[in-house]
Amino acid sequence: MQSDQSLSARLDALLWGRPLDALPRWQSRFVWLGRLVYALLRDLAQGNLSLHATSLVYTTLLSLVPLLAVSFSVLKGFGVHNQVEPLLLNALEPLGEPGVEIVTRIIGFVDNMQVGVLGSVGLATLIFTVVSLIQKVEQVFNDTWRVTAPRPFAQRASQYLSVLLIGPVLFFSTVGLSTSFSRYIDAQTLLAPESIGFLTEMAGQLGPFLMISLTFAFCYLFIPNTRVQWRSALIGALVAGLLWEVAGGMFSAFMTGSTRFMAIYSSLAILMLFMIWIHIGWSILLIGASIAFYHQHPEYLSTRASDLSLSNRLRERLTLTVAGRIASRYDTGKPAWNSRDLARTLGVPGANVQHILNLLERTGFLLRIAQPDPGEDPRYVPARAPETILIGDLLAATRHFGEDASGCREHRPDSEVERIERDIERAMTETLNGLTLRDLARSMAPAATAGQPGAVRP
Repeated sequence: MQSDQSLSARLDALLWGRPLDALPRWQSRFVWLGRLVYALLRDLAQGNLSLHATSLVYTTLLSLVPLLAVSFSVLKGFGVHNQVEPLLLNALEPLGEPGVEIVTRIIGFVDNMQVGVLGSVGLATLIFTVVSLIQKVEQVFNDTWRVTAPRPFAQRASQYLSVLLIGPVLFFSTVGLSTSFSRYIDAQTLLAPESIGFLTEMAGQLGPFLMISLTFAFCYLFIPNTRVQWRSALIGALVAGLLWEVAGGMFSAFMTGSTRFMAIYSSLAILMLFMIWIHIGWSILLIGASIAFYHQHPEYLSTRASDLSLSNRLRERLTLTVAGRIASRYDTGKPAWNSRDLARTLGVPGANVQHILNLLERTGFLLRIAQPDPGEDPRYVPARAPETILIGDLLAATRHFGEDASGCREHRPDSEVERIERDIERAMTETLNGLTLRDLARSMAPAATAGQPGAVRP
């Protein structure tokens, strides 16, 4: 037990002992990478990624045939429906012969499912099953990106319709181009001299990796209900693409020596292997999404915990810091703060900053500004003149927030406890002596306007 505590203390000192901006550049990159690996292992150990991947496996098995049926109906009108089977064979290639059998059965189910004769109830059930898969994927990605607000219903309806009607055409057309490129590379490898043939062979091997990486990047950019930076999405996608290639090779090696496994489970082995491979695929996709998230939001790597747990003292400090910086920007006429910029500047996870912003908005101290771009984070300004907002009122709102909902005020404290509370509030009022939010904003104006990090360090 003592050795475990010693190891944990050493890990804390190594990864979180000093802030990244106080380290040399080369050292800060290694420390950041160590924090990232720890965060991914922590998420896997806590079961969040595995739980999401498992739920997506179930939804995929339920929605796979209806999704392919809808895609097949759309693709048939464009004359590219013949690309469905090669794509499935390529996706299930690590399964070997069982993968070919699974593809054959799935295509058989799709061929037998005629959308035109399903009827209104059958067609509605088919569409509902497909939409549930898309909605589940969006929920998982939003959870990975700590997004609590879903897209508006009208926006979701239009985007889901676009995915169902336009997505299959673009996706399978891209796959067809990739296949043609691979065949062209193979032909050039046979005809080219040995030196050039090596380069073309390398290009042929990198082609599938780049295609799957670009597909992952597309998912990371457009599925979450938040603005994702293309650089973060690309980094997560490249790592996920590499994991996909490595996992495919390892799974193929496992299938080569799985005769005993096939003998034990007999006909169920194909279904089990199919489910395992789907689980691996979703896990890789979610790991890449987590990497993209942590790259874009390094403040979530500032502590060992996935979300920073604030004490009452730090919650009050964060409230004053956030309110003061917003008021300072308002006084100087500079662009208002949003939660993402505040979190990055203060070095605090965005969920904690958003909680404080929601607290101040619900208690009437801040006002949310609507942005012209629906995908842009809302910005905040003081709800009234900063000179009319007392610091004591801000602290009282922070300390009392949520009491009405929880019903704690219904229980009258003991007389002695109530006297101590009155003395504390009287002492705070006398100490603050009418200090307003404008006074606080002017005292912290240089850091608030320049965006210098380090105002809040738990």
